[in-house]
Amino acid sequence: MACLGVALGAFGAHGLKGKLSPEMLEIYQTGVQYHLVHALGLILVGVLVHVMPSNLLNWAGWILALGILLFSGSLYVLSMTGITKLGAITPIGGVAFLTGWILVVLAALR
Repeated sequence: MACLGVALGAFGAHGLKGKLSPEMLEIYQTGVQYHLVHALGLILVGVLVHVMPSNLLNWAGWILALGILLFSGSLYVLSMTGITKLGAITPIGGVAFLTGWILVVLAALR
């Protein structure tokens, strides 16, 4: 996920510059930013699952990955197609991010 986030960030910075409006490029970059932050979260979850195995951590990893797909993915597609209805999917990805992090905290508290 981290590698994909870097690749998509580079694509946005170099391949989409001048092809998207500044507003759409900003939306794309927001997707990249959240993608990369949560890719680091997935790495953290992977390390934690080896230190303190937990089904909560397993779920957290899957839900964070789903969040990347829904949140960042919807922003990528929205910015390149202009289909603003895709913005309705973005908050679902945000809720997935929040849920994933809550599961990490719950696993740590156990």
